[in-house]
Amino acid sequence: MLIGSIEAGGTKFVCAVGDEDYRIKDQAVFPTTTPEETLAQTIEYFKQFELDALGIASFGPIEIRKNSPKYGFITNTPKAGWKDTDVIGALKAHFDIPMAWTTDVNGSAYGEYVMSTLANEKIDSLVYYTVGTGVGGGAVIDGEFLGGAGHPEMGHTFVKRHPDDQDFAGICPFHGDCLEGLVAGPTFEARLGQKGETVSAEEPVWDILAFYLAQAVMQATLIIRPDKIVFGGSVAGEQLLVKVRQQFAEMFNGYVDLPPLENYITRPEIQNNGSATLGNFALGLKAAQE
Repeated sequence: MLIGSIEAGGTKFVCAVGDEDYRIKDQAVFPTTTPEETLAQTIEYFKQFELDALGIASFGPIEIRKNSPKYGFITNTPKAGWKDTDVIGALKAHFDIPMAWTTDVNGSAYGEYVMSTLANEKIDSLVYYTVGTGVGGGAVIDGEFLGGAGHPEMGHTFVKRHPDDQDFAGICPFHGDCLEGLVAGPTFEARLGQKGETVSAEEPVWDILAFYLAQAVMQATLIIRPDKIVFGGSVAGEQLLVKVRQQFAEMFNGYVDLPPLENYITRPEIQNNGSATLGNFALGLKAAQE
């Protein structure tokens, strides 16, 4: 069995083909330009293979309700040119196979959930945050995604402002100083005038970011009570997560029992940003079996 994976990101599309054991057989990467050009490249790539199913994890917002006339669309996205793009429709015109459709961060969450199962970690629930150009979050509970009328938008919750960050307006075009507006990668330039990768580890901004992300952990912990919270993305390296654990421990004050924080608040188990690809393979396989 061959399963296709599309990790549709705002910067690039990562396409891959794998088997039912989630082993990658082939992979290609295309820059995200216009919908017409990027989807055409994606379709031509997959035409090389006899696919049995396809899993797609896309930047959003997206429409996930199967009874909606816009199911399979990228909807009200700030990504220029991509608003109201019918991704599933474009793919279905060329591939008459089962398809799974979810957000990019849900795909990553599912990949980490499956990996934990394969590693006999035996967890029932997981929350995955990505902190990069934007901030997103997804949750898997007993193998199913959290969400009903739509998918979660965990990056757009509000958090208490850090005492030393009161004058920063935030960068979210919709909400200003929501979580994404305060911790996403472009906030380094907005605050300091420099790219995040050039910011010194001693710069106080890391403590400010940790303060906000620790609140996100607190929200997820108290609302969902997951077995594990995973942070992916270019901003959330281990150096930052050390600070997040410290600030979370102080905020949480031992309110309920949790695993050791180094096991509870972690980086992805799957290396090289492969969480969504593995998740898509698993979701595509699930779609083929239903």
